[in-house]
Amino acid sequence: MCPFCYIGKRNFENALAQFPYKEKTEVIWKSFQLVPDLKTQPGKNINQFLSEHKGISLQQATKLNDHVAFTARQIGLIYNFDKAIPANTFNAHRLSHLAKHYGLQNEIEEKLFAAYFSKGKNVDDIQTLVQIGIETGLDSAEVKNTLDSNKYTDEVRNDIYEAHQMDISGVPYFLFNNKHVVSGAQESYVFLETLEKSFLAWNKENPEKQTKVLHGQTCVPGEDCS
Repeated sequence: MCPFCYIGKRNFENALAQFPYKEKTEVIWKSFQLVPDLKTQPGKNINQFLSEHKGISLQQATKLNDHVAFTARQIGLIYNFDKAIPANTFNAHRLSHLAKHYGLQNEIEEKLFAAYFSKGKNVDDIQTLVQIGIETGLDSAEVKNTLDSNKYTDEVRNDIYEAHQMDISGVPYFLFNNKHVVSGAQESYVFLETLEKSFLAWNKENPEKQTKVLHGQTCVPGEDCS
């Protein structure tokens, strides 16, 4: 639900595209709920929700969201806050953990963000989540069975507990190599600098093993020995 998370995601991805060691970089998404007790409200849009949640006028809420939407447009993201449905995201987080099991977490996070901010989809609706899962490459029956059960509930709660243990009170929050933090939707160059610094430290701690080969007489399958 955090509009800055989608912006931060895109800025990070732009940095990662420039990073020469991106193939050695693993991205893991963690769950975090801004309003864990939120009841999904399909009859409202996010401007109305923000007005009530913050105790400000609808005009003020709309103006705040318009400013965020303008920021998003600068990096190619389209936010339609007049269509965005206030929704509890717990099931969406469970879907993300299922996607992680198949190495599709980045892909499903992108579709969840787009569904919520751009397409006005209810990301607490099971059929909507099943469709997002199908579009990501997941099996529809497995997605539905997962969401109809309590599967990945513990994983979501453990992520949230871990965040609280680390005194994380807001998102986006990026942790690199368990050492360096980028908090907020920073510019791409900040992410790139942090990637470079983190990789340098990681590479020193995990040097590639060099195997020295001494060549001598050998036998090769299907050939004569020499």
